[in-house]
Amino acid sequence: MESKPPEGIFPATQWSVVLAAGGGESPPAARALDSLCRAYWVPLYAFVRRSGYASADAEDLTQQFFARLLAGEGLRTADPSRGRFRTFLLTSLQRFLVSEWRRGQALKRGESQLIRVDPARAEELIGLSSTGRSPEIEYDRQWADQVLRQALTRLSEEYAADGKARLYEQLRGQVWGVPEVSGADLAAELGLTEGALRVAVHRLRRRFRELLRSEVAATVAGEADVDDELRYLAGLLVG
Repeated sequence: MESKPPEGIFPATQWSVVLAAGGGESPPAARALDSLCRAYWVPLYAFVRRSGYASADAEDLTQQFFARLLAGEGLRTADPSRGRFRTFLLTSLQRFLVSEWRRGQALKRGESQLIRVDPARAEELIGLSSTGRSPEIEYDRQWADQVLRQALTRLSEEYAADGKARLYEQLRGQVWGVPEVSGADLAAELGLTEGALRVAVHRLRRRFRELLRSEVAATVAGEADVDDELRYLAGLLVG
């Protein structure tokens, strides 16, 4: 088992968060694990819902799964060499559902306050009115959406820290895809030349790609897997 990180230093990847938390008491690792669980709540909740559980039961089961994870149960068996972090979490959840629901030990609503996500908001995010997605694809689709949101949040925070919050708000529609307005119109609105606007958009998109790659890299065992995961993520988002 890898040693836990020094006090005040958060592990660099999601795998190292899990390994540190499973290795013993460490407040920084515990806080990082709590944050990680919040990030994956909706994808795993979506998997449970797509597996046929009612929203109340899905909330109960997701809560209990994360309560067990936060308590360190199952973390000592985590093995980064087996691949992607999202796969580890999904496999752990599937095993949990089989063992816990079969024994009728679902957590009572409101019993755990460790992870709180508004179920109504979760239902809105996962769009359960749509049909045709398997539980596994729904989980992956929500994972991709969460990774994208995290990269965009980091990008927004960086621009705000540089005093460029307004510029980001004006340019965020240019991060990818078809521009929302013409270059000339947007340049005039921002008080820039079209050449300066092209440079600003290029920098925005380049930094977004870097942040997105960083988010994905934190979920896999090694750099060699990042490009494959990025291609899979892109396919999920456009599919």
